[in-house]
Amino acid sequence: MIGIFKQKNPANLFLLFVIGVLLRLPIFMHPHQPVVHASDGILFTGLLRLLNPAAASFPVLYPLLAYGLLFVQAVVLTRFINNQRMMTRPTYLPGMAYLLISALLPGWNYFSAPLLVNSILLLILSGLFGIYNKPDARGTIFNMGVALGVAGFLYFPSLAFLLWIWLALAVMRPFRISEWLICLLGVIAPFYFYGVYVFVAGHWSRELLPVIRLGLPDFNRSLWLAGAVFLAFAPFLAGGYYIQQHRRRMLINVRKGWSLLLLLLLPALLLPFINPGDTMETWIMGIVPLAAFHASAYLYPAWRLFPLLCFWLTIAFVIAWQYTAPGW
Repeated sequence: MIGIFKQKNPANLFLLFVIGVLLRLPIFMHPHQPVVHASDGILFTGLLRLLNPAAASFPVLYPLLAYGLLFVQAVVLTRFINNQRMMTRPTYLPGMAYLLISALLPGWNYFSAPLLVNSILLLILSGLFGIYNKPDARGTIFNMGVALGVAGFLYFPSLAFLLWIWLALAVMRPFRISEWLICLLGVIAPFYFYGVYVFVAGHWSRELLPVIRLGLPDFNRSLWLAGAVFLAFAPFLAGGYYIQQHRRRMLINVRKGWSLLLLLLLPALLLPFINPGDTMETWIMGIVPLAAFHASAYLYPAWRLFPLLCFWLTIAFVIAWQYTAPGW
């Protein structure tokens, strides 16, 4: 199976779609209705109000939307890594890794605000690569800020990714304080126009923005969760090792690109501690860099048993959790 996805064959898209569905059959057989959390923005809650009448008569709507988003994100990540020549050869391994990792936890397959934010993060990631050696990137930087501002209306703590964008600007371009401020203005712009709207409409109140608090997430801890964390991070560490081995043969922009993906993981891991809840849905924003590093762990090892072991062990773990233990 690893050998199939190593080839850049358009037919692999269909195979990727089928494998993704087979790994998620329980979410279609037992549809999960989205729950609004305190950190969810008004854009997400409004979207749910729009979709709830249709979901009431067609319960599988939300699982279909969730899987559709996951599959599209996997394809976008694959094309992005191939187009930027992040790896020594074009493959479908990033998309395969993305769908494998997202199947490790039930909450990562639910229609949620963090899942929607993942699409915006991929858009911002593409923009960050585009500004390398670009003489005037102010327009692109402002647009990335606006995209992050819109993400804040889906999931408010996602505004913490502004730190990631600033660090990425420091990696990709010479330091210019004007570009950092332009990015900040882009983030503020959607909130400014929304503030103008609610003021004119007479809906102004002190509760327009969520209250920010820090704490520890309160989710169920189990051996299954520990196994999922191990399968998510063991190939990630292996992928980092192989990327470091091939670093000398990489172009400068590719080296910076891997640094960007690693930096993306930092706020993604810290975000669940902002307005913490009792689910693991928030951590889905970390699977973009995880999938990229996993793909390297599947491609580069000379010992071919290692990627096969990672692949089939992950599939066996997912199926065992789905059909022998609670959670799915």
